[in-house]
Amino acid sequence: MSKKLWQPSLIEKRNSNLFAFENYISEKLHRKFNRNYENLLKWSIKNSPEFWSKFWDFSKIKGIKSKEKFKKSKIFYKNLFLPGSKLNFGENLLSKNNQEKAVTFVSENGFREERSWIQLNLNTSKILKFFKKINIKKGDRVAAYMPNTIETVEAFIATTSSGSIWSSCSPDFGSKGVIERFSQINPKVLLITDQYFYNGKKINVLKRLPEILKSIPSIKSVVICNYPGKKLIINKNKMKKINFFKWSRIMQNNGEKINFKRFDFETKLAILYSSGTTGKPKCICHRSGGVLIQHKKEHQLHCNIKENDNIFYFTTCGWMMWNWLVSSLASKASIVLFDGSPTFKSPDLLLKIAKREKVTLFGTSAKYLDTLRKLKPKLKYKFKLNKLRTICSTGSPLSEDSFKYVYKHIKKNVHLSSISGGTDIVSCFVLGNLYQPVNTGEIQNKGLALDVDVLSDKGKSLKNTKGELVCKNPFPSMPLNFWNDKNDVKFKNAYFNKFKNIWHHGDYAEIKNNGGFVIYGRSDTTLNPGGVRLGTAEIYSEVEKFREIKESIVVGQSWDNDIRIILFIVMSKNFFLTTKLINKIKFQIKNNASPRHVPAKIIVVKDIPRTKSGKIVELAVKNKIEGNKIKNIESLSNPEALEQYSNIKELNI
Repeated sequence: MSKKLWQPSLIEKRNSNLFAFENYISEKLHRKFNRNYENLLKWSIKNSPEFWSKFWDFSKIKGIKSKEKFKKSKIFYKNLFLPGSKLNFGENLLSKNNQEKAVTFVSENGFREERSWIQLNLNTSKILKFFKKINIKKGDRVAAYMPNTIETVEAFIATTSSGSIWSSCSPDFGSKGVIERFSQINPKVLLITDQYFYNGKKINVLKRLPEILKSIPSIKSVVICNYPGKKLIINKNKMKKINFFKWSRIMQNNGEKINFKRFDFETKLAILYSSGTTGKPKCICHRSGGVLIQHKKEHQLHCNIKENDNIFYFTTCGWMMWNWLVSSLASKASIVLFDGSPTFKSPDLLLKIAKREKVTLFGTSAKYLDTLRKLKPKLKYKFKLNKLRTICSTGSPLSEDSFKYVYKHIKKNVHLSSISGGTDIVSCFVLGNLYQPVNTGEIQNKGLALDVDVLSDKGKSLKNTKGELVCKNPFPSMPLNFWNDKNDVKFKNAYFNKFKNIWHHGDYAEIKNNGGFVIYGRSDTTLNPGGVRLGTAEIYSEVEKFREIKESIVVGQSWDNDIRIILFIVMSKNFFLTTKLINKIKFQIKNNASPRHVPAKIIVVKDIPRTKSGKIVELAVKNKIEGNKIKNIESLSNPEALEQYSNIKELNI
């Protein structure tokens, strides 16, 4: 049976940025690629310094490109692309300065506002002026405890324009989670929202401020921003040696033309954080030039983003996809921000927004598409998404059923691009392209210029066999280092401990003969019953087919000198776990995955613990049921959910 769900037409291929780039390099290099992605991919990997240099020119990055394309090092992450080149990240994001729409904000309760490019430039200049006033210099850290609003985007652009370093947490992080992250990097200034809303509930953020300021003495200035469409909550937390400012007052100042200073290609851009589920969150330092060129490549060549497109991604500014979304301004596209619950009052709220805002790229999580499939099983093209060309999905593996659901119920003619990468590289290793078909359950291919592979534990390349996802060649968006990591000890342990001088990403994956990828989950949560490695995604894809089950989490439990599989499930409303249903679940997993995948126990729980970005935390549940200490409970959005995994009688028999 054919797995092909969608094939780009000849016109779509010829109108794509990928085709324009192919023509561009064909002319420069006097060689043909014949609209063949594999040909282009092989050339880009073999000649990656040449690829990145040519892509700088093609995508018209603002800056000074050096003549030197590559500075080689024996240490993987010390290899430098375009050494000596200079640019300003903020200048590249402020790619236009006219009356056209640059950013739109929509809250869960329907409040909407937008900024033109002129306003975006002007507001950025006002923040830069303020930063100068409070003595924020190159290399200083600017911390933002903000929702996904236009003000957050403006502050980010101003920070990157000044050469200072951005770091953000969304307000769904509690004060302890914020302290744990920001206290490691000693920021000078904190931007904070007064409140935010989730699923109709109002949450006061300013109440957390005293604890944060007491724990992070490096913060000398605080900027308080009111939530869009709401009156500012009066700040009663006056503290000595802290200067408080209102965002609205900063915006009353006069703006001026920005004089963009160009910084080195390797200048620190932002500090992002690992999820922290296995210990204190790691502070990952990303470089400005590498992130810009990698994002522009993904946006333009893989997602076909063009000028005046409307780009939407369901994310908070505590997740790397927020950075990815904002960077699409550099391609002269407009961005659409949403803050709140994606299912507030209606499971298809985000699709309503996509229709109204004429969204061209709709980015979401695999979890959201699965939720939509279960809550709206017969959506049947309810929304006329005429402008929508691309749907991106990330966060966890997208099930085969969700792939089919998109084409059967959301839109027939759309490029469904499942993508996978991570905070570590603030970009993707594997993603879509407009030259190849979309197949059920598969990510289309590697990213251009990335020698991504799947290796056995002994370092042998694998095809049609599961193994470790790696990247065998250096790339511009490799992180510079971890903050305060002497001699890069933690950094090397995180990525280069398993294979010598090869980036080990920590995903369990498989490459198909056609070049497509299947991600089976994190390596550290693979299951090992009888010593055979199994991916959790194979079990999830079967369990997700049951409408009786709302969601699930699967872990391996140490038992009788082996590992046995435990499946925890949250029941859908008005359904109960019966012997008949248990047998049906086991039969389906046995038939469609394998007998080894069948869980030894199926147990009902009320909730499943997740990180702030919505990822389920299998390792935390495994540790809980085995009585091990959970190292960093602050990384979870619902830590209370873990309590129900303690002392379960069924797990002792």
